[in-house]
Amino acid sequence: MSNNIYLKKGLNIPIEGKAALNTRKVIAPDIIAVKPSDFRGLVPKLLVKEGEKVLAGTPVMADKMAQDILFASPVSGEVVEVVRGEKRKLLEIRIKADSTQEYVDFGVRKPSELNADGVRKALLESGLWPALVQRPYGVIANPQIKPKAIFVSAFSTAPLAADIEFALRDEFADIQAAINALNKLTDGGIHVSFDARTYSGTPFHKLENIIPHTFSGPHPAGNVGVQIHHISPIRKGETVWTVSMVMLAAIGKLFRTGKYDVRRKIAITGPRAVEPAYVSCVPGMAMKEFAWFYSEPEKLRFISGDALSGTSVGKDGFLGFYDNQVTILKEGNDYEMFGWAKPFRTSQFSSSRTYFSWLTPKKVYDMDTNLHGGPRAFVVSDVYGKVLPMNLFPVYLVKACLAGDIEKMEKYGIYEVLPEDFALCEYVCPSKINIQSIIEDGISLMLKEMA
Repeated sequence: MSNNIYLKKGLNIPIEGKAALNTRKVIAPDIIAVKPSDFRGLVPKLLVKEGEKVLAGTPVMADKMAQDILFASPVSGEVVEVVRGEKRKLLEIRIKADSTQEYVDFGVRKPSELNADGVRKALLESGLWPALVQRPYGVIANPQIKPKAIFVSAFSTAPLAADIEFALRDEFADIQAAINALNKLTDGGIHVSFDARTYSGTPFHKLENIIPHTFSGPHPAGNVGVQIHHISPIRKGETVWTVSMVMLAAIGKLFRTGKYDVRRKIAITGPRAVEPAYVSCVPGMAMKEFAWFYSEPEKLRFISGDALSGTSVGKDGFLGFYDNQVTILKEGNDYEMFGWAKPFRTSQFSSSRTYFSWLTPKKVYDMDTNLHGGPRAFVVSDVYGKVLPMNLFPVYLVKACLAGDIEKMEKYGIYEVLPEDFALCEYVCPSKINIQSIIEDGISLMLKEMA
């Protein structure tokens, strides 16, 4: 029996462009990219060269700091380009996919017959170890330690988030196999959090060997960091791991089929998405492959992930390793006469009741990226606390990160948060401050100084 946790703080963003629950197309990729930037704190080591043939599951790079952590190609094909930046920094490994996919055979394994070392070895050799994310700091899990527990969020409350039940409805057995395997890596169990509204109707509540929880309330109730805070907060010296449902499915396929298979259904969403729906593809897919979902006349922003915490990758960018959503927005670079002082703005949403959107709670809005103002003085207020359902002092934590004060960052909760947890704070910020970037800089400082 699950325990229900009700969160009052938060905010749902009523943006239009939710994906219809149908799979519009299965995409056979042309070019895919493996990007080191998808993994926080990674110092990559290149393992392939241009012109080399690879299979799906062939390692193409490794972590220089822990060379047993490998990163595999999601497709079979030819390495056509190694993209480097300043000082020869590795940016992308581009692979031209074959028309018929071939996979490295890692062998079928039964989790019940493996010990912790066997599970760890299988994930490391296959390139699926990066599916496990370690907190604090949101880095790739350290295979040398045993976490306090492993946490999974079985739903998302982010704007236009992909429907997990629809996207993974045929992969229950894979997810169960992954849970059985990962249970060998921790003594604290696998904590899976569900949406309280749909818990009894989702097939995933029948998963075995889990510790279930239910959450209700507005976004960010679906963020795994918020869930960890209310289930078992992270203290200094403690380590937990997180893994998404999408990655659980991939891990389960590895044990059940012996293949590195990271194919997934992703939601193409946003106000500028034409007939938003789902497509079946692989991470690293080029945004150009989704051309039939948008029209060219407007300048658009392509986001790998959701509108609040996703990464703007541009039309020439690629889908992130962990993402199962693409959001397409209009660039809000046009001038608006009178701005916020315009008396009647029925087409604008306001979180603070500045306009009349609160009178139509079910209405969705054609939102763009316009900030409606520029950065200004950082004022102390309780606006962040109204949308962050964590027992923290968000303003003080942000200021500690700005000051680079490690002692105060620890005091105010840097161990418990990632930038995505502050996405709503950034959205409602009256000072127009890039709060997620500030938290990211704070985490980078902690990684550097506390290593």
